[in-house]
Amino acid sequence: MLTLIERLGPIAAERASDTLTLPYERRMLGRLKAVSDSGRELGLFLDRGPVLRDGEGLRAEGGELVRIRAAVEPVVTARVASGLPLARLAYHLGNRHVQLALGEDARGGFVRFPPDHVLEALAERLGAVLEHHEATFDPEPGAYRQTGGHLFPHDHGHEPHHHDHDPDHPHAH
Repeated sequence: MLTLIERLGPIAAERASDTLTLPYERRMLGRLKAVSDSGRELGLFLDRGPVLRDGEGLRAEGGELVRIRAAVEPVVTARVASGLPLARLAYHLGNRHVQLALGEDARGGFVRFPPDHVLEALAERLGAVLEHHEATFDPEPGAYRQTGGHLFPHDHGHEPHHHDHDPDHPHAH
């Protein structure tokens, strides 16, 4: 078994001797057994960290490199007019604390997520047209500190409001 122990970030395809195609749910795991695209047994023993991205390289104990590929899986792509409608769609879906992929193609901007009846109904209420299909799912990386794929959205410090008094805060009045 080839033991993969280090995350390298994005690497060029030609640097890797093999690839490992995984759906989003399995790319969240730092420890798993899998079979590479060429049929080799792999074991991932990675430090906890963000989801493995499409194109990311992993280094084996012996120095060999394996490149991660995002699997094609069932997704829902929600499309709505650019500008405020798209911002509103992304805001309300993101407010549900689910993983979303945001993108743009020849047909405009979109929000993509795994099939979910509640999210689909919400998107339609916001005027989106839904397309159920198969595609890779590579969600937006979190803007907050990430540990093991979980976001901690309450880590951000809010500026005190004018009526707040905090003598230790540099912007206190």
